[in-house]
Amino acid sequence: MKKDIKSFTYEQLEQEMLSLGEKKFRAAQIFSWLHEKDAMSFAEMTNLPVSLRERLSEEYRIPSLEIEQVQVSQEDGTRKYAFRLEDGEVIESVFMRYHHGNSVCISSQVGCRMGCTFCASTLDGLARNLAPSEMLSQIHMIRKDTGERVSHVVVMGTGEPLDNLENLVAFIRLLSDPKADGIGQRNITVSTCGLVPQIDRLAEEKLQITLVLSLHAPEDELRKNMMPIARKYTIRECLDACERYFQRTGRRISFEYALVENVNDSTEHADVLAALLKGKNCHVNLIPVNPIRERSYRRSQPQRVSNFKKRLEIHGINVTIRRRLGADIDSACGQLRRKVAKKDENPAKTGAGMRKEGDLT
Repeated sequence: MKKDIKSFTYEQLEQEMLSLGEKKFRAAQIFSWLHEKDAMSFAEMTNLPVSLRERLSEEYRIPSLEIEQVQVSQEDGTRKYAFRLEDGEVIESVFMRYHHGNSVCISSQVGCRMGCTFCASTLDGLARNLAPSEMLSQIHMIRKDTGERVSHVVVMGTGEPLDNLENLVAFIRLLSDPKADGIGQRNITVSTCGLVPQIDRLAEEKLQITLVLSLHAPEDELRKNMMPIARKYTIRECLDACERYFQRTGRRISFEYALVENVNDSTEHADVLAALLKGKNCHVNLIPVNPIRERSYRRSQPQRVSNFKKRLEIHGINVTIRRRLGADIDSACGQLRRKVAKKDENPAKTGAGMRKEGDLT
């Protein structure tokens, strides 16, 4: 099987070139083509000898993504991408514009096995993990498609990032390499539903990323109903792991809390949450849940969201309400991927495989 050259670190690529009898500087040329110029084939690497390009084609591969479909928000320009992988699987990514720069939210797995009840990503289970190159290529394809610079990356799309920890760490190190994309680790955010051993392993890497715990409930029984992982790790175990992470890295933890109407959005829930987080160096990001067709959850009303926020602030908790982007497209994680998968089941009627911009409905 051909080697995935785009997943190599710079140092690994240098060793590969030496093993081929080439000079080390060839690694710098190839690395630049892969990570700065977004090359999708060895034929594009015109400053390499033809003989080397041919050998690279024989022994290595550059995993490719194809843009299957794009949804573009008419409200704020947010772009949601469905990417087709080489094996036919589909993943999704989102391009968002903020005042501080452009952000891309990427997937880390094809599907997800965590089973969170408010998320469409997990409805069909987990197909496989993504390689570091496939995570990087989502950013590169979006950068090439939009012609705009990406300054922030969020690993919060389809999949549980810490369930693919080894590839995630390799991706972060590649993304933050000054010889590659050079996106500072403080501009990289990783979300987890609470895999406690993996949080500890990630802390050992001493990365400077922002770690986000998807909490979504202040009590274990309620969290078990929303997130099956809570049956394995209690809220206290998750918070203790977050505290260890902070002690080892010095990086403040953020907590995501998806507000679901009449489920977890009362002022009483806010009081319990505040008691849990009191005294911690943390931030809470409130997210009115994005409804999905397959579940009965509904987004909390604006007044209840505001009341929840004020209640946390009364208790001294640092809190914000996430700005909602792409409200007029399939903004919930996994929705666009499932829509493409359904079209794949009957391509003759739906025209699957054709790129289309705009609302897919």
